[in-house]
Amino acid sequence: MSTRPTDARCVAATLYLLPVQTRVPLKFGPETLTHVTCARVCMKVEDTRGHLAEGWGETPLSVQWVWPSRLSYEHRHETLKRFCIRLTEAWAQSYYSGHPILVGHAFMERRLPELLGQMNRERGPDVEPMPWLAALVCCSAFDLALHDAFGRGVQRPIYRTYTRDFMSKDLAAFLSPAEGSPVNFEGRYPCDYLAAEAPETIVAWHLVGGLDPLDESELTGAEPKDGYPVLLRDWIHRDGLRFLKVKLRGNDAGWDYQRLVRVGRLAVEHGVESLSADFNCTVTDPAYVNEILDRLMAEHPRIFNMILYVEQPFPYDLEAHQIDVHSVSARKPLLMDESAHDWRLVKLGRELGWTGVALKTCKTQTGAVLSACWAKAHGMALMVQDLTNPMLAQIPHVLLAGHVGTIAGVETNAMQFYPDASRPEQAVHPGLYRRHKGQLSLSSVRGTGFGYRLDEIRRQLPSPVAQATIG
Repeated sequence: MSTRPTDARCVAATLYLLPVQTRVPLKFGPETLTHVTCARVCMKVEDTRGHLAEGWGETPLSVQWVWPSRLSYEHRHETLKRFCIRLTEAWAQSYYSGHPILVGHAFMERRLPELLGQMNRERGPDVEPMPWLAALVCCSAFDLALHDAFGRGVQRPIYRTYTRDFMSKDLAAFLSPAEGSPVNFEGRYPCDYLAAEAPETIVAWHLVGGLDPLDESELTGAEPKDGYPVLLRDWIHRDGLRFLKVKLRGNDAGWDYQRLVRVGRLAVEHGVESLSADFNCTVTDPAYVNEILDRLMAEHPRIFNMILYVEQPFPYDLEAHQIDVHSVSARKPLLMDESAHDWRLVKLGRELGWTGVALKTCKTQTGAVLSACWAKAHGMALMVQDLTNPMLAQIPHVLLAGHVGTIAGVETNAMQFYPDASRPEQAVHPGLYRRHKGQLSLSSVRGTGFGYRLDEIRRQLPSPVAQATIG
């Protein structure tokens, strides 16, 4: 393998934990999110010439999403934080060198499974193990910081480094085509599947949570009086929304059907163009989804036609629940989300009948880029979904959507659930934290790495909870 003078390795990592409180609750399947801790990482890298660069990454440790369980919230929350602390030292001692796609891939393939196994063994055989998705989300802040540091080190936006000039291995070193497919990754690089430039504006999807009131009859009087909308129609009018993602229960067909009808009627009344239906991993039989869609097509064809895609109805452990979903994807495009940990699971999903992938930077930038390349090469549809990303986490999230080419725009909902958390970042990037005419603006994102313009953001960080350096 040839080396590049720009090949870099992590030499130091610092972890910060930032608590964030929601203004209104967000329901995830059977659980409800009212607060979250964001892991923010500063990473220093050194290239083969001895040049140093610093980068940043951030992700919400969304406990209910990454680790659905009957274990207490606080038990899971503390385990995730401890794992992030462990990752801080592991990254600083990792010794992998190269482009961040190579380094991130090597860490996730070799070191991350070891660390997760060690953590779960220490917790004991009678304690529910922390899942792989949770480990990926903890790792993503470090991986994002690695990509940012590399871009800053070579003085380029990170998406301009996904080329043969900076990568010593082509995609064939990371990806294998589907059996019988004409796809060949030899001599191909991520730049062959990604847009060279992100658009200046991108369509924004609004999340209609399971607890969100749709009209005045559902108001309790306990809603926040903070100047932000509460009712869906007010959000639509204020932000000029045209795309709505509807959270469903997945275990109450009557409620799910009525929710789609009620949101659909509001959407029609207020000029919304498209909907998506998110069943949040709680469905076990394709007939559940099919019956709702068929009834909607028969009784409310306009609302049925507005549904652009269906998202992740089935359990996220795809290998353990290999459900044939061709009957669902025959009705509507069917996108993997929680199941799509990496390209191998995207490949398995395609065999089972899934037709697209919902990417998330919280499952690592490296993994998102590789999954996007595999999916696009095989003709699958793409979306980029939110983990309610505030603060720095919003910027790589929206950039990913701008570069991969989605069905339509990007889901973005931090401004619904904790808008004030991002005030320092919003002062520099106003168009990324407030939706206008149904869109976000990326025009303020410029410079190297992820274009954070961190020196201009007046964010007071807490004391670090972990620091580690090489050797």
